[in-house]
Parts: sequence; C-alpha cells; structure tokens
Amino acid sequence: MEEKHLTRAILIGADTGEYDAESSMDELSELAKTAGAEELARVLQKREAYEPATVIGEGKLAEVKELCGSLGAELLIFDCELTASQIRNVEDETDVRVIDRTMLILDIFAGRAVSREGKLQVELAQLKYRLPRLMGIGASLSRLGGGIGTRGPGETQLETDRRHIRRRISKLKEQLEEVEKRRGQIQRRRQKNGVITVALVGYTNAGKSTLMNALTQAGVLAKDMLFATLDPTARALKLPCGKTVMLIDTVGLVRRLTHHL
Repeated sequence: MEEKHLTRAILIGADTGEYDAESSMDELSELAKTAGAEELARVLQKREAYEPATVIGEGKLAEVKELCGSLGAELLIFDCELTASQIRNVEDETDVRVIDRTMLILDIFAGRAVSREGKLQVELAQLKYRLPRLMGIGASLSRLGGGIGTRGPGETQLETDRRHIRRRISKLKEQLEEVEKRRGQIQRRRQKNGVITVALVGYTNAGKSTLMNALTQAGVLAKDMLFATLDPTARALKLPCGKTVMLIDTVGLVRRLTHHL
C-alpha cells in the first residue's frame, strides 16, 4: 500500500506574552499532524508585538527562508491569524506557501465533515474567511499549488472571483437555513415529548467520543487525534433512575479558537 505523502511544514509563532506560546505551538503541532503535515522545525520569536508586514522580524524571516531551503519545506504554518498582505509578503520572501492557524483548522474540518449540514457549515466558514484574503491566497493557489489549507468539501478548488464567492455564500446560507429549520422541528418535537438533552462538552481528543461509545454503544469514531469526529451524534441513554435522555457528542474545543469558528 502506497504511503500518503506528508506535507513538509515549518511551524512559526510570535510570543508577545498574551498567552502561553509554547503550549499553543504544541497544539499547532498536533493540528498540523492531524491535517497530514510533517513538522520539520519550529520557529518561535519573542516580540513585544507582531511585525505588521510579516508577523516575525526581518532577521527571523531570513532564518526561516534558510530553513526552507535546507529542509525542503513545502508549507509555513503561522500560529496566529494572517492578513492577505502578510501571507503575500512571507510567500514572496520565502517562495513557500503560507497558511495560518484558522486556515489549518478549517482544512481539518473540511476533511472531517460528513453530514450535509456539516459540509455546508465548513464551506461557508472557509469562504467567509478567505474572501478578504483573496489577494494573498489567490497568489498562493496559482503560484505555489494546493495542499493543506486549500481543500474544501468535495476537494473543489476555491474560486478567486469575489462575486462568485459572494453568490456562493448567499446560496450556502439559504441551504443552511433549510437544514436548520428541519433540525428545529426535531428539537421542538423532543421538547414536546419532554426529552431532556445532555451534551458532552470538552477539548478535542479528551475522550468524549470514547465516553459516548461506552455509555450508548453509539459506534462513534474514537481516535487519538484532534477533531476525529466533527458531526455531532445523538443517542438515547437510559439513566439508573429509569429516565431516558438524549446524549449528544459535540465537536471538541481547542485553545484560542476564533469566535467565527
């Protein structure tokens, strides 16, 4: 069986003291591994604030460029959100494709979504995030090829025409409204029948799916990886007191998850 190609990546962060940068980089490493990347090196620079043009300083970026050449890096993953100009500036300097933490998480979501609602939500989130960044991402797609951070539901390549994307966003919102209406009907039926809903909430890879399987024999995918399951699963659970509740396995949390995700 042919081995899957792992994208050779360098992880980059700027420690401004706002959060535990080392722990965040550890989590970024796990996210990268989940997405199918091989971590070649980590670059973490202590700074008072992000460099507006490139996040890290000029000297540190020169070091990253040398690392890219010596290690054969195919991807740079930043542990923060990047603007279109930052993506373009770093790619112009290193000639290596650049993505940020949010793009990495969205890529994982795209590979994990199974239900129609999940796929619609992921594509909508990707398009909303990429729309203001087309100036940078469009260049990377055309000049540096695809890979982690560029895939979506159905493995379709993102169109870079703003009007097309806006039309697609509107269509996705309409489709999601229909799905949510049907879900709302199911929820109202549960409430009418007096069904109590219980959600398993916690960090990704904390064991929620394993607990769900142990309690209900749900058969939910449980693996030692981040976001092994993306679509919530609901199963009936009879409590020792005799009451039956609806147990739901939710999507896991990660540190510093942006509000729109």
